[in-house]
Amino acid sequence: MDLLPLDWRVVLVRPRNPLNIGAAARAMANFELRQMFVVAPHDPVWREARSAVGAEEILRRARAVPDLLGAIGDATFVVGTTAGSRRNLDRAPLPLPELAPWLRRRKARGGAALLFGSEKTGLSNENLSFCHAIVHIPTRADCPSMNLGQAVAVCAYELARSGTLATRAPRLASHPSAPANLQTLDHVFQRALRVLDTVGYLKPKVREASIIKLRRLLLDLELTQSDARILGAILAQIEWGLSKSSGE
Repeated sequence: MDLLPLDWRVVLVRPRNPLNIGAAARAMANFELRQMFVVAPHDPVWREARSAVGAEEILRRARAVPDLLGAIGDATFVVGTTAGSRRNLDRAPLPLPELAPWLRRRKARGGAALLFGSEKTGLSNENLSFCHAIVHIPTRADCPSMNLGQAVAVCAYELARSGTLATRAPRLASHPSAPANLQTLDHVFQRALRVLDTVGYLKPKVREASIIKLRRLLLDLELTQSDARILGAILAQIEWGLSKSSGE
């Protein structure tokens, strides 16, 4: 199956420098990426990031949202970026040129999000737990990190070069066999957490780490919209049964 062009958006998580936001927008304009989301930006930074030659429209339409799910909720595939040099990752990052073959194997279609972390810390482990894949730009080991604007440019070029970038937004019909988007999966996940809390599975000392691993597991299931509805209904029934047995 040939890979269909994806409707990509660029998501900047807590950027710290308005010049980098402008540079990212300029790089997006170079390769016809149109959608920018900025998650929890520092207010002065966001107010100052309002000009970039050739990318004024992208910045004008860019959306600032308070949390990551607000930027990726309607996406069906999420890819995080990392240098990988200062974090113990629980999975091996894909070299950027291998992203297109990975998407082809997953039969990716619809809306996709490409995440970039802050200039100082990158994406957190929690951010990365929302990602179906993690990629890194092959750089020298003694100088792995890139400027945010440059990283966006390299990634945008690779998406365009590999044919995975749609110049017009292809939207999936609401069909049971369509991949479940992140908002749908999060609804299922939150219900699963309530059930696991009720039965005592999530221990306080390892709760955060367990949640990250469980979210990863849910993404790896590659659920369709129909799958997610069925799983959500099962969990709802379990939750109801547990509440009845406890007398609530």
